[in-house]
Amino acid sequence: MQNIIEQYNSVTATDVKKWFKAGKTTDFPMDGGACVKYENKQIAVFHFTRISKWYACQNLCPHKLEMVISRGMIGEDEGIPKVACPMHKKTFSLEDGNNLNGDDYNIAVYPVKIEDENVYIGFSD
Repeated sequence: MQNIIEQYNSVTATDVKKWFKAGKTTDFPMDGGACVKYENKQIAVFHFTRISKWYACQNLCPHKLEMVISRGMIGEDEGIPKVACPMHKKTFSLEDGNNLNGDDYNIAVYPVKIEDENVYIGFSD
């Protein structure tokens, strides 16, 4: 299972080499998430309408290795946008992927841009 975790690495806006068109803005629920596939990765995309921001992260929960993050609840923790795994309620920052429960595992996050009502996710490969 280590291989599946290793395929996910956070990408910063300065590391982006390719913008992947994930879909139209209308393809994603408001204040919720959906999953898209990029190569061999499942990516969770969130439209956080309350703060008018978009986020993308790995769909794999590192706690139990289930592809469920896109179905998690989004919210805020002391001003930090977060997602909670729907299975075990572990929470992760949507900005940097850090585990907000103090556990050792984090999630990979990816930059998102919106152009002409299309959602793009940035990848470094």
